[in-house]
Amino acid sequence: MTADWLDILRAAVAERGQKPVAAELGYSRSTISLVLAGKYAGRTEAVEKQVRAVLAVVTCPFNNQPMTMADCRTFSSSRPPTHHPLKLTHWRTCRSCKHCSKGE
Repeated sequence: MTADWLDILRAAVAERGQKPVAAELGYSRSTISLVLAGKYAGRTEAVEKQVRAVLAVVTCPFNNQPMTMADCRTFSSSRPPTHHPLKLTHWRTCRSCKHCSKGE
């Protein structure tokens, strides 16, 4: 991912507001406010991980469409969709992508 996680967080807050983004990330509005102001007393690694997982967007190599890392991980760690040839091809392409979690 080329975008810095703080840039991703700032863009999401600018678009949707602090309260909805905080709720989506599972943090309080005040935590997000402190992180954005550079005044968060704790370690920001957990916040960074959650921002990357929930808000970061990647381009799917199968259909060249943007998707969140959360959606990407959900699809890549799912069982093979053997009932549908196109979905199975998508899943196989997904499993060879650099963003693939492979059930991790």
